[in-house]
Order: sequence, then C-alpha cells, then structure tokens
Amino acid sequence: MNQNEMKQIISDAAAKAGINEYELYFEEAQGTDVTIFEREVKEFSSEEVAGVCFRCLTGNNIGYASTELFTEDELAALPARALENAKLIESGDAQPFYKAGDTYRPVVLQSRSPLASSSDYIHTAMEAQEAAYAADDRITTGTETSCGGVRKKIWLFNSNGLDFSADYGYDVLVSGPVARDGEESTDGMTFAYGKLSELDAKNIAKTAVSRAVSKLHAKQQTSGQMPVVFSGEQMCTILSAFLSVFSADAAQKGLSLLSGKENETIASPCVTLIDDPFYKDSPVQMSFDAEGVATFTKPVIENGVLKTLLHNRKTAQKAGVASTANGAKHSYADAVSISPYCFYLQPGDASFDTLIDGIESGVYITALKGLHAGANAITGDFSIDSEGFTIENGKLGGAVRSFTVAGNFFDLLKNIRGFDNAFYLDYPSGVTVLGSADALVDGLTIAGK
Repeated sequence: MNQNEMKQIISDAAAKAGINEYELYFEEAQGTDVTIFEREVKEFSSEEVAGVCFRCLTGNNIGYASTELFTEDELAALPARALENAKLIESGDAQPFYKAGDTYRPVVLQSRSPLASSSDYIHTAMEAQEAAYAADDRITTGTETSCGGVRKKIWLFNSNGLDFSADYGYDVLVSGPVARDGEESTDGMTFAYGKLSELDAKNIAKTAVSRAVSKLHAKQQTSGQMPVVFSGEQMCTILSAFLSVFSADAAQKGLSLLSGKENETIASPCVTLIDDPFYKDSPVQMSFDAEGVATFTKPVIENGVLKTLLHNRKTAQKAGVASTANGAKHSYADAVSISPYCFYLQPGDASFDTLIDGIESGVYITALKGLHAGANAITGDFSIDSEGFTIENGKLGGAVRSFTVAGNFFDLLKNIRGFDNAFYLDYPSGVTVLGSADALVDGLTIAGK
C-alpha cells in the first residue's frame, strides 16, 4: 500500500469518527548484519520492520494508536482506537498539530541506495577479518568482524497541511581483533560507516589491530589529580551518558542541573557545543523533526555560555519559547520525546602533539568501561574504569590499565582547556550522532596503584 492510499483511508476514517485534528507518522526500517568469528560466519540477520502511528486531538488530550498491519481494515480502525485511548490520558495540556508554513532546508545526502546483497556484506567482513590476521601475527582466537547496513524511511502527514518524508541509510564495518602475547591478551575495535563500496576494509582492520597491539604489556597507572586528555571517541561516550542534561523535558522535571541557566557561563570559553541536523559528514540528516517543525543548526553552548536547552513543542510551550525542532520518536509507536541530531563539541586547530605539549605528568584515556553504570546524569558525578596511555614531559608514553577516572560532568565542562583537530563522529543512535575531538581537561582524579 502506498502513501496516498494510506492517507485516503486514514482521512476517511478520521472524518467518520468526527476527528478534525490528527497526524499520521510512518516509519520503515531495513537492516542486514553479518558477524565473522575467526574465519567463519557466526551470525547473520536481515529484517524489515514498518509501522504507523495515528495521533488525534480530542479536547485537551492526545490519543495514540499504532499498527504494523497495513490492511485497509486495520488502518481504518486506528482513529477510533486513538479516541478510546485518549480517554485514558489526563494530561490536559495537548496542543494542536503543527501547521504548514515553515521553510524546510533540504538535506545534502544523496538519495539512499538499496541495501547491498548479503554476499557483499559477507565478502567485506571476510576481507577485513583476513586483513586483521595478516597485519600482526599476535592476532588470535576471539577476533571478530561485523558488516551490515541500515536503511530508514520516515513519513509525516497531518490534518494541518504537513506532508513530508525523509530517508537515510549507511553501511558499517566493525573490526574487533584480539591480540595475544604470552598469557596476556588485549582487544581493539574500530568502525567506519558510509557506502559499502567506499569502506576500506584493510585499513579499518589495520587500525583496529594497532589499537589492540598497543595495549599489550600495559602497566598500572599511578594515582593522583592530574591533567587528562580524553580521546574524541571517549568524549562522545561521556556526552552520551549526560545527554539528558541538555533536554528541556529533564530540566522541567527537575532532573537537570542546567534548568534555568540559559545565557549563563557553564563551561570553559573554548567549549562550543553544536546541534546540527545537516552536518556534512553525518550519515543521518533531517529537515524536519518528529512533530513537523523545520530543523536548524544552533549552538547549545557557545564559548562556554549555555544558549538553549533542546525543546520539542510541549516543553517550548511550557517555557514560553520556540521549539528548537528536537521533537523525536525512538520508534513509530512512541510518544514524542527530545533528541539532538549531529551533536558535537567543536574541535580546535591544534595537533594532538601540540595539545599535550607542556603536560609533565598526565594520562590519555582511550577506553571507558561501564560509563552508564558509573555516571549520575542528575548530579553529574562519575567514576569510571579506564584504559589509556601515560603522558610524560609532553609526549605520549606507554599503555596503562585498571585505573578509575572520577569527577563531575559540570566541572569537567568548566575545566576543559582545549581541543585538538582530530575530529571523531560516533556511531548513530536513531537520529543522533555525537562528535568530538580529543579534549584536555584539568582537575580530574585518577585512582590507580
């Protein structure tokens, strides 16, 4: 069934039920994933899921109904089901659905291509697996490689004139070699995403092998308070654990210490945090949010000053501001929440060597383990098991392991002294892609030997 047919069925059923204000949100996702363990296919999956959610305004409440069955009878039943569900909701603060009239910036991505064939994903994974073994004779049992693709389509239609669709997709290759020397073993992981034909399997594998091998014979890190450089990858990990503090919904519920701090200095002057739905290297770009509001690029923190929290229409109405177009649905059937798009800390101009120059004794953190269990997004406190390398007399030293880095996220923002130019984009989670360069931070406590 195509979109026009769905639209007609829903419109007729809504009119029959006496519903004037309504919205239809459709989502279709396709995915393929293959995992190679040593030199054999360990796992293979391929799926296609589609669903539609109908929302309607009745009185001061919003009713929901959803389905994955695209028969005429099932779609026609959605409006009546949504009306019944609205009777169970007592929010009383519903808004009319968004009206047409915004100017929508087009995304710069090319139209998505279909998923590659299963054999192509398997071939690429096998190529990377063999490249990992060939790169170093210490690569051994436990080495895995996975390859796959994601394709997603979203369509939003409502009774107030909105009718938009978006699609995005990417392929990804993940190399996870295990290195062994004597009784000691370490692992490394590197991924890259884009078009399958453009992924360099051999180079990705070699990078992952280098990571694994570099951690062999790691020593214990000494304890103390010292400068810490977080890799861009681990700055993204930290951002992910504290993402909710930038949500206006969390702030309005008393779950974010940034509540009411707009236009106040909350970070070092070198910190600028951008939310960009159109970032050129992001595999996920959106010109409208889950409520149909036109998206736009904006600083959340600019030169250390909090410029805005992230809003959907509900939180914006409560705060008396305009929506920042961050309304999100984590699944077609979910209520509207809040998510950023390409959410990144702006990199600096310096090289990594320049960033660490002058550090007499510090640590470069390249792995954080169990961050979400060791971090409290409400207080900002964290204490996390870590791995990395020493920094001695302005130079990168040997590998260190089994130490804890502890501090507070809000203090960390104030104690960032600079970023290098090695920008890193993390793996997408829904419409959100996090980014950062390596960051130098003062005032953190390291607990080692």
